[in-house]
Amino acid sequence: MFKINFKKSLLNFTIIAFIFLLDRVSKIYILKEAELENIVDIYINPYLNFYLIWNKGIAFGMFSFSESLIYNIITLAIASIIIIVLIMLLNTKGFRSYCFIFVAGGALGNLFDRIYYSAVPDFIDFHINDFHWFIFNVADIFITLGIICLIFDEIFVNNKKNEKII
Repeated sequence: MFKINFKKSLLNFTIIAFIFLLDRVSKIYILKEAELENIVDIYINPYLNFYLIWNKGIAFGMFSFSESLIYNIITLAIASIIIIVLIMLLNTKGFRSYCFIFVAGGALGNLFDRIYYSAVPDFIDFHINDFHWFIFNVADIFITLGIICLIFDEIFVNNKKNEKII
């Protein structure tokens, strides 16, 4: 069994709520623009545009299905993974806990959209000349940063701890 530090948990869930709200505000802004203009295609600079698309799949539009049963199963799987991440967060401290916070905050933002809109609005279009990266949103940024930091932590930090044990 594990002991819950309520002060730490309150801070963690406040950061998760902030990430969730930052994602919601960005999406609401884009959706309001789409309501006014019927399309969102905003030029920011030569490398960045806001262009609204609806993603019914998971990361980068993979596993996009029009079949509602499969969509619901994937949504349920995502919700289950978020619960696991939150449990892992309760059992973690230090740098790794912030990684889980980033993943949970972003994942909750996208889960909300999957449930509320039956799709996730993606709108950040990063490109160099004619090469366009996948269109993503603020939640995706936090999920990706969290996962990259977890990988970094596992390779460099935990690897050094394991070397000291041997």
